[in-house]
Order: sequence, then structure tokens, then C-alpha cells
Amino acid sequence: MRKIILLLPIAALLFGCSDDFLDSTPYAQSTSATFWRNADDAVAAANALYDPLNDEQFYGHSEQTFEICSDDFWRAGDHGEDQAIEEFVFDPGNAQLRFGYDRKYEIVNRANAILINVPDIEMDAVLKDRVLGEAYFMRGFANWRLHVIYGEVPLIFEQDVIDGNFNKPKATADEMRAAIESDWLQAVELLPATYSGADIGRPTSGTVNGFLAKLYLYMDDMNSVIEFGEKVINGPYPLAADYGDNFQIETENNPEMLFSVQALDGWTTCAYRIYTTPRPWGGWDFHEPIQDLVDEFEEGDPRLDYSIMKPGDIIDLGGDRGPTEYTADLSSTGYHFLKFASWRESGGLDGSQNVPVLRSADVYLMVAEAKIRRDGNGAGDAEINAIRERAGLDPVSGAGMEELIHERRVELSGENQRHQDLMRWDKAGIIDIVEHYKVDRGAFKPPRDFQRPKHYYFAIPQREIDLSNGVLEQNPNY
Repeated sequence: MRKIILLLPIAALLFGCSDDFLDSTPYAQSTSATFWRNADDAVAAANALYDPLNDEQFYGHSEQTFEICSDDFWRAGDHGEDQAIEEFVFDPGNAQLRFGYDRKYEIVNRANAILINVPDIEMDAVLKDRVLGEAYFMRGFANWRLHVIYGEVPLIFEQDVIDGNFNKPKATADEMRAAIESDWLQAVELLPATYSGADIGRPTSGTVNGFLAKLYLYMDDMNSVIEFGEKVINGPYPLAADYGDNFQIETENNPEMLFSVQALDGWTTCAYRIYTTPRPWGGWDFHEPIQDLVDEFEEGDPRLDYSIMKPGDIIDLGGDRGPTEYTADLSSTGYHFLKFASWRESGGLDGSQNVPVLRSADVYLMVAEAKIRRDGNGAGDAEINAIRERAGLDPVSGAGMEELIHERRVELSGENQRHQDLMRWDKAGIIDIVEHYKVDRGAFKPPRDFQRPKHYYFAIPQREIDLSNGVLEQNPNY
């Protein structure tokens, strides 16, 4: 997968069709009238679905800034718009709110182009199904991220493209979830369970089942969480033998990694590895873990060492620097994330470091949560203990939500889950997020004022409101 996600010219993804699929035109000269000819074009269009993910304004940095509200890390860096988000004082003009907005719609745009044009291409049926499955999954994924962040936004489908109907009002939350569910249910029927060779890294049916479980968890449909989550747990997506395998370049595409932003040094890389590492070591020093997160790990939990650089740790920076001691003065908080960065043997940050988006471990814990919330304490022990056994920790017995919340925090630290988890649990009456964020966690996470329900969703970018000429309405209370 890493070797085939090279950029296509944007012109190749316009919406027209051609009757002459045998007319060979170089991609650099492609137009909407000459692109959709054959299976190679269909696969090239599918490959182009993933390129926006690597953008600095998507998973390269901006997507993770919606997690700086959490109690896991300090924003660090030098972006004033990030500080406003972290402190819940942002307004619709905040630049960070708009950076990833159009990237998500670019994926929707590319997916719609595939769904319009690929059905008419004469090609191998199995390959066609896969390409269409990728388009359904990625359109659902883009809409999912739009929904999680902004709540209600316009939904753009194939007929809207055909009709040129792009300036649409917001869909309701229920309509957003129904559209995402529909796309993913279609994708799961079209995608293979596994891949081999260069295709490893594409979404599988297990990827989609995992995301469906997450969607149903947000919908408080515990039966469906368990149904779709167990398809992952019982499928060919076992936990990696070692937690660290998920964050080592040689093993990061193991079966546990259901979906990640793929990167290949020298070809297509993701800037997040740069944002999260110390400046003297080639990074930009954003998103520093705080002591509160470090203290959450149990004594002897190896996930701490894999996840976070701590004073006294020895990190191999390659090249002339080689093994180097991490010292507290490299960070304002005293820590950096380790799980998102690797260094080349010759020195310098390795651009082949993927960014994890969904792992089987997350699905195990979603199923555990659903069982606890449906059937009571202890019902999720098997799934929680599978995670703990992998970490070499003692099993739990009769675990309730307190244990589940702890396990999710340490297992998924820094992986863009914590803030959304806290809001889910607040809506379910499991925690009080207003009081949670009022706790003073030190200089880097002083008490903050989360306003319920305003801050359940971020503001829709003011630029989008303005461009719609009043068709798109702002979220309440902004």
C-alpha cells in the first residue's frame, strides 16, 4: 500500500466519463473525459482516496489538535489557535477549525467520482468490488470525522455531484449517522478480509466492522457494538504479540492495525512524526504528554516505555548521534510521545512512520465497554484481560467502567481517542465532563471551562458559513 499511494493529478478525478476506454492518455494529460477508461484508472482513483490523510492539515497535524482538549497532553508548539482550542475559548474564526474541513470533503469528492464512474468500467468483478468498497468506506470515514468534530454538516452524494448541488444545508446528526452506517455496511460486503503484498494497508472488511462498532458505541447501541466488534475479535485481526509492534516501522502493518495513515520515506510521508518530537532531535515539539497521563500507567506497564519518552530513556537517533539519553530539558512537560516517531539508521526522522487510526485493541475495549454497560461489572473481563495479558499485567475480575476507562487511556494514549471518549461518557452519565475538566492537573492543564452542550461539537468554520451565503448554519451557542 505504501508504494501505491502516490498522488494523481487532481484533473484525473473529475466527474466525466469516456466512451472510449481504449484511448491511452498519459495521466499527466488526463481530463474528466479521458480518465475513466479501465481497471488501472479505477485502481489509481482508489489509491488517490488516501492521499489527503497525509496532509499536514489532516493527520499530519490538524486532526490531532482536536484531542488537545483532553487531559493527556499539552498543546506545546507555537500556534495560538491551538491554545484557544485547548482552553475551550475558540470561536468560529479559529484557523484550526477549517484546516482539515476541506480535506475531508476532498475525500468525499474523490469517493463520489469513483461511485459515479467505476460501475460503468469493464473490469474484473472482484477488483471492481474492492474499488467501490474503498470508496464507500472512505466516504463514510470522511463523513465520520466531520460528524465527530462538527456534529452536523452537509452530506454530498453522487446525485448531488451530477446535479452540481454542492451548497446544501446541514444534515441532522441522525442523518449523518445513517449515511455513515449505510456507506460502511455497503463497504463491508465489498472489501476482502485481508490483503497480501503491496496491498497490505488498504481497509479490509475488518476495518469496516471495527468502525461500525465505534459508530454504534456513539449511538449507544450496545448490542450492535458487540455484534460487529466480535467480528473483528474473532477474525484474522489478532493483537500483535508485542504492544510495541504497532509503532515499529518493520511491524506497524501487522493484523492488529485495522487502519492507519500509510507513509513511505522519500515518497509520501506524514508530518505528525515531526510535530511530536523534540526540536533538537528534528521535531517541532508539539503535543507533550503531561504528568497526569504518565501517572495513569501502572507500575511495570511496558506500554509506558513504548508510548512516552521519559528522562533517562535511551533513544537511538541513528547516524552520528546514535543512542542518546532523553533529558527533561528537551520538553516543557518533561515528556514527548515516542510511539509516533522513529529514526533512520543513518540519522534523521524516518518518514515511513505510519499514524495509527484504529487498532483491534480499541475494538476489544469497545466490546468490553458495551458488555459492561449492557450486562454489568465483570461482563467485559475477557476482552480487558486480553489487552492486559499482552502487556504482561495481572488480570482484572469484576471490572466496571472505572477499570475500562483506565485501560482505554493507557492503551490508546495519544491516539486521538481520549477527548471523544470523555464526551461519550458524559452524555451517557458515566462521568461529569464539566467537573472533569475543572480539575487542576498542573501548569499545563489548569482548570478549564467545558460548556455543555456547546463544546460537544466544535464550531463550523466561519469561512464555510460565509461561502454558503447563509445556507450553512452555525452550530448552537457559537
